[in-house]
Amino acid sequence: MTTFAAFVKKITAIFFLAVFIFSATEAHQLLKLPVIFQHFHEHKKENKSITLLEFLDMHYMHGSPNDDDHDRDMQLPFKTADDCISSIATGFVPLMTQVSVDRPVAIAAKQTYIIADKFILSAYLSNIWQPPRISC
Repeated sequence: MTTFAAFVKKITAIFFLAVFIFSATEAHQLLKLPVIFQHFHEHKKENKSITLLEFLDMHYMHGSPNDDDHDRDMQLPFKTADDCISSIATGFVPLMTQVSVDRPVAIAAKQTYIIADKFILSAYLSNIWQPPRISC
């Protein structure tokens, strides 16, 4: 019975690892591998002399030219980025915290002195922009 339990644990661990890898990385593109062979077969119908290496060179080494089967080309693996990312954040919030101070510290209150000249009314400042007065 222990070997069966160990086997189940191993299979479960592999399953969860695969789920994580396929969801958090671009490894899910590997699931599109059959599309390469289907598309290669489509090209083979058009051109009997094309090899698999020529096909891969045409689709992966020269960017993504906008040709007749561009939509089909974009279905190939590693042609588009799906921007998949996984972030796991765990937080631990304690139910109760206790803070103790061994030696109390006295904090002196800071006194601020305001000089009366700092506050000039805006009506007083508007007198600057008056035309000059002629005094006789």
